[in-house]
Amino acid sequence: MEQVDVVVIGAGVVGLAVGRALAQAGRDVLVLEKNPLPGEETSARNSEVLHAGLYYPQGSLKARTCVQGNQSLYRYAQERHLAHQVCGKLVVATSTDQLDQLRALQKQAAANGCVALQWLDRDAVHALEPELNAQAALLSPATGIIDSHGLMQALIADLEAAGGQLVTANPVTGGQLNGRSKRLDLDGFSLQPRSVVNAAGLHAVALARRLHPQASWVPQAYYAKGNYFSLLGKNPFSHLIYPLPEQAGLGTHLTLDLQGRARFGPDVQWVENLDYAVDETQRDRFAQSIQTYWPDLTAERLQPDYAGIRPKIVGPGCEAADFMLADAQVHGCEGVIHLLGIESPGLTACLALAEIVAARLTPLT
Repeated sequence: MEQVDVVVIGAGVVGLAVGRALAQAGRDVLVLEKNPLPGEETSARNSEVLHAGLYYPQGSLKARTCVQGNQSLYRYAQERHLAHQVCGKLVVATSTDQLDQLRALQKQAAANGCVALQWLDRDAVHALEPELNAQAALLSPATGIIDSHGLMQALIADLEAAGGQLVTANPVTGGQLNGRSKRLDLDGFSLQPRSVVNAAGLHAVALARRLHPQASWVPQAYYAKGNYFSLLGKNPFSHLIYPLPEQAGLGTHLTLDLQGRARFGPDVQWVENLDYAVDETQRDRFAQSIQTYWPDLTAERLQPDYAGIRPKIVGPGCEAADFMLADAQVHGCEGVIHLLGIESPGLTACLALAEIVAARLTPLT
């Protein structure tokens, strides 16, 4: 077996951020990716939104890393000249029945330490977005969008500049991690790492179970598919537009790309397999949902765009789970961290999550 210092499994945005942080902390890092290119799955199939941290329970890992990651990513984007835009977001109440929920969200955001949200009454909303139907809205000035592919390329450049290495098309096929030894099996050979970070996204739970056989702490994996539709014709909005959140997601919202084009989604479809085909039968349902806040939209203006799948560790009907960072306190294997259930706001939180992981592993140097 070849001995190595640190292996990070998964080259999505979180795995790359973790590899970068560890390499910059002086570790000898190898990032392994099973696909031919980095970030082909969750990191490439999302809204590319820089979230502000409004929704998550106070003190949760999602809340802390989202709020910190929001500011860290803006600084990083400015330093590295990455394409991004601080366009702001409106969370809308489309009926008076939703006003209490909107006020509760404002309190939640304040408790989380977010950049202050501004309450807008109906007239103020109309002044900002004339085509928007809303009794009131919260304006989140810290919400924006970023080029996720440019971000990943910058993280790779930093990783390699610090002496780290990215190897694609090399899946981890097996191995074993315990208190006595660490072994990762690849195609035809094995590695003996000092430290391991499982950042395999959609495959992280299955990999954790494979590397820790019969481990009771490994959660169940669930897949929540989200379809996206793009808008044909002129987009009348300059802000991101979100309805109030739903149990398994943030509602069918309107986001913008860096060229100002509008797209809608994701919805929530619980699936068993990783299928990225857009379900075109959802067009009318999308339109009906969007029409609650944009009455002038017609279904004919929606065209299928792409789909993404969120790696969840709770299933339908359950409250959303926090990010799970399983380290030695959970499984008893020093130098090993599994990042499980890293869904939204994982893109926003990537640098903050990387900082936490690096801090837990760097004492081993």
